[in-house]
Parts: sequence; C-alpha cells; structure tokens
Amino acid sequence: MTATATTPKHEVKDISLASQGKQRIEWAGREMPVLRLIQERFSKEKPLAGIRLVACCHVTTETAHLAIALKNGGADALLIASNPLSTQDDVAASLVADYGIPVFAWKGEDNPTYHRHVQIALDHKPNIIIDDGGDVTATLIKERQNQISDIIGTTEETTTGIIRLRAMFNDGVLTFPAMNVNDADTKHFFDNRYGTGQSTLDGIIRATNVLLAGKNVVVAGYGWCGKGVAMRARGLGANVIVTEIDPTKAIEAVMDGFRVMPMSEAAPLGDLFVTVTGNKHVIREEHFAVMKDGAMVANSGHFDIEIDLKALKAKTKEVRQVRNFTQQYRLETGKSVIVLGEGRLINLAAAEGHPSAVMDMSFANQAMACEYLVKNQGKLEPGIHSIPEEVDKEIARLKLHAMGIKIDSLTAEQEKYINSWTMGTE
Repeated sequence: MTATATTPKHEVKDISLASQGKQRIEWAGREMPVLRLIQERFSKEKPLAGIRLVACCHVTTETAHLAIALKNGGADALLIASNPLSTQDDVAASLVADYGIPVFAWKGEDNPTYHRHVQIALDHKPNIIIDDGGDVTATLIKERQNQISDIIGTTEETTTGIIRLRAMFNDGVLTFPAMNVNDADTKHFFDNRYGTGQSTLDGIIRATNVLLAGKNVVVAGYGWCGKGVAMRARGLGANVIVTEIDPTKAIEAVMDGFRVMPMSEAAPLGDLFVTVTGNKHVIREEHFAVMKDGAMVANSGHFDIEIDLKALKAKTKEVRQVRNFTQQYRLETGKSVIVLGEGRLINLAAAEGHPSAVMDMSFANQAMACEYLVKNQGKLEPGIHSIPEEVDKEIARLKLHAMGIKIDSLTAEQEKYINSWTMGTE
C-alpha cells in the first residue's frame, strides 16, 4: 500500500493524526489476509476501473483496508461515516493523507453534518453504493431520481439496511440490483455472532468498567447478533435473559439455555439491557418506568432508535455525564437509568468495533460484491441478490488457508453418491 502524493478534498477532524492512523491501519492488516489477497488481485486486474463508488461505512482501521482495496481495483472511491460516533479520526486522516482517498467524517459529527455528507457522497455521482443502513440509497431514491440511471447497484451488510431495501423493493422504488452482503454465510455466521458478541461487551465494559458476572443481562433479539451477545455475556458469568418476537428464535434461545420472556417481564429484572433487533423502540417508556434504579441500557443495532430516548428524556429531570459514553438520566421518580453511547452502536461508540480478523471476511464479501455487480452489469434484475455461493465458499477457503487449516474433499465415490438417487442401502 503506497502513500499518494496528492491530498484530495476532505472533511476530517485533524489531518495531523495521519501517521498514528497509518500505524493502526497497518496493525489491523496483520489479521486481514483474505482482503489482502483480494487487494493484490485487484491491483493487477483493475476490475473496478472507471467506476465511481461511494461507501457509507464505519470509518475504522478495518474499513480502511476495504477502501484501499477498492481504490487499488481502479475505483474512484469516496468514504463517509454511517454513524456519528463510529469514526476513528486518525484512520480518516490517514486515508486522506497517505492513501489519497476522500473522506468526509469525524467522530461526534452532528446529524445535519451527517446528512450533508450524504449529499456530498451523492454529488460524487456514484455507480456503486456501499451502504451501512441504507441512508445513501434511500436519499438517492427520495431526492436524486435523476441519478438512478448512473447506478449499477448497491451493497448492504447490515440487518437494518436489508430490512429497508426489502421495503424499498416492496414499494416498487428499488429499480436496480442490491447485493445482500449481510446474509452471506461468511458474514453473518462470524461478523454478527463473534464480532458483535465480543465488541459489544468490549464497548460496555470500556464505558462502565462493571463486572458482568452475576448481573442479569437482557438481550433484545436472538438473531445472529443477539446470539453472539448472549453467548459472550454468559461466558463472562452473566445471567442472560432473551426477549424475542419470533417463536422459532425464542425456542432456539430456550434450548440454548437462556430464559425467554417479554420485555415487560424482563424490564424489572435486568441490570443491563442490550438491543440488537434492527427495529425501533424495543425499550420504551413503560419499560423504563419499572426498571431497577441504576439499570444500564445499551444498543448494538445500527440506528439509535431501538431505545426510545425521547420518551426517556420526557420523564427525566436531569441528565449527567458520569463517564465517557455514559449518561445518567435521573427520572422524576428519583430513580436513574444509565444510557451508554447515547443509544448508538456501543461497540463503535465506546470501543473499536469488530476485531480485524472477523471483518476480513465481511469486507472480502463487500469487495467481491462490487466486482460481481460490475461483471454482471445489465444482467441482474432489480431487487435484492444473494452473494453467489461460490464466492462465499471461496472466501471461506481463503480464510482457512490463511489460518493454516486443511479440510477434506469428496472422493470420486462420494461425489457420485450424493449426486445419485439410485444408490441406497447396500
């Protein structure tokens, strides 16, 4: 990865942080061998040559390697933040100063700034959009209809974003292909479960320094992210309660050894609440009213709407910052509720997001999805498309190779057997 001599137009907090950011980017790269292999191939083949690309992502050391791979693949890439509290300012500075990638993001940017950056991204007239949460795609459809003809496709790796894309398609407004990176096996099995599980508790512990052993931890949602959080919380000695709306996932949680109940019953019991549903107002006014004094609430879903903070503020007489990313809401009743990370993604607000090793596979999927869109331009129907199975398995094979792990392959006899219906009991 060679530094560029030119500095593109950008908006970052402090460009002088670049040298520190470059060191951290290089450190993360040690555990991202799959993306490194893709980057090396992209550098030779230039599959994204001539493609204008915008990425609305968490600006972290791991995302830096995706952005560098895309640029090395020939893309005219621009990066904005997908969350006001997830940007690592030194990384943003390094991407601009050392790699010549335009970045418009800083940690703590307000909502008007975020929306202005979305407009800057669309001013880039993208052919491909990499979205986290769907804001750029939704803004394009709502406000920039004249640019839709430029779009080859979009990619999305969050549950929230996929929900929005499905709603767009059902409403007939998604008129171009969208790659569902989130549901690739090498994404959700690992990123959502192991990445979210570890980084969520990392953020909570950094923000609070509380001991989780013996605490009642309520996990709202038992999708792949919820499974990861519940598993890691139990591993730290917590008593885990799961809330769900899906009966199948609820049964799974029960059989995994967790207590399952409605949020109304869990609210008086919990010491710590973590929302990971992709929906809104999972914790509401009636739940705050019955919580223990000092109960802590955190969110690890994409947007800051899973916890109804407006309802909480309406019942609050004082808000006090007690630690970094930790606010105490003193209610009119005299009780307090502790909100972590302003209700935003706690793993990125108070910590560093997912470990590099797991994002290696997620961002490999993103890079390969972009290449797939370009190679199949004009052939894909509008709507949501899965990552091809052969791409998913190739990423898994590359990861195993990098880890020094070998697996079996089918014998000729086994291959014949599983493709035949005439062979049975011998």
